[in-house]
Amino acid sequence: MQVRQDWKPKIVAFCCNWCSYAGADLAGSSRRSYPADVKIIRVPCSCRVNPLFILRAFQRGADGVIICGCHPGDCHYTSGNYYARRRMTLLFKMLEYLGIEKGRTRVEWVSAAEGAKFSSVMNDFVQTVTALGENVKLEDLRCKEPLN
Repeated sequence: MQVRQDWKPKIVAFCCNWCSYAGADLAGSSRRSYPADVKIIRVPCSCRVNPLFILRAFQRGADGVIICGCHPGDCHYTSGNYYARRRMTLLFKMLEYLGIEKGRTRVEWVSAAEGAKFSSVMNDFVQTVTALGENVKLEDLRCKEPLN
């Protein structure tokens, strides 16, 4: 598969409000760079990411989806990230069954004090998805025209 030179991957990042979103904020205020193609969606906790959100992101044209939450044991809601980890493990197996490459989805634990880690994780994920190319597996499911 040949990748267009002007193509940039569309990345959706679901970030926990208490840790990962604050880590993204710290990365920005520390002048750590990560690609502008990463669209961050703030969620109260990583366990609030419904697997259908990820399927919908792929359906709408995302080339990669990453879920960022608090480190296990440090969740603001006690055990939310444990539920997220279990749920995402099952979802990733289903996505693999559907034919979506393993590198297009990822779960990372980033605390509020790890702005540098957030930046490096995003840069690494974008490089991985760029190497995979455009996500054409769910192309027939994508909405070609915006829905009103």
